[in-house]
Amino acid sequence: MDQVDVDVQQRKDGSPPAVAVTLRPLGLADADDFMAWASDERVMRFLRRPLCATREQAVAQIRDTVLGHPWFRAICVDDGRRPVGQVSVWPYADEGGHRANLGYALSHGLWGRGIATAAITMRLEAVTDVENARSQRVLEKARFRKEGVLRRYIVRRSGEVMDAVIYSFLASDRRPSMARREEKRPL
Repeated sequence: MDQVDVDVQQRKDGSPPAVAVTLRPLGLADADDFMAWASDERVMRFLRRPLCATREQAVAQIRDTVLGHPWFRAICVDDGRRPVGQVSVWPYADEGGHRANLGYALSHGLWGRGIATAAITMRLEAVTDVENARSQRVLEKARFRKEGVLRRYIVRRSGEVMDAVIYSFLASDRRPSMARREEKRPL
């Protein structure tokens, strides 16, 4: 399978480049690009899914696993058309719904360029009815930040159109104490 070729240059200081990383749904038309990482033992070594040795296996995996998954996205760079990897969230059914696993994979030729990091630290957004104070409190407790009001944004079942409050969470919004604990944690 051909390696995905993306022109990403290292910065002069050796730090990862500023690459436009986007997420989008992965579809059956992406099977050939999916093969670039799903057939590579170096990429799939730590994933539970089997390697896709054939295009038919890739199509089957996308059809049977990806299409019905609400939190599975293709990682795309620059123009956003060709996927070069994936990111997904898998809830643990046996843990009482309090945990989930974040999974990601990236074409081997793009490792070490900050692309996977950018994909998993993107902005999270939550929108709630302006009158739903309890939901707003939940988001605030989870360290989401209130950004503003979206006028006439939500249509209730009754047909009434209501304003909504939008919240966001960025990787930089993590608790400082959590970041210090992670730095001290042994590998």
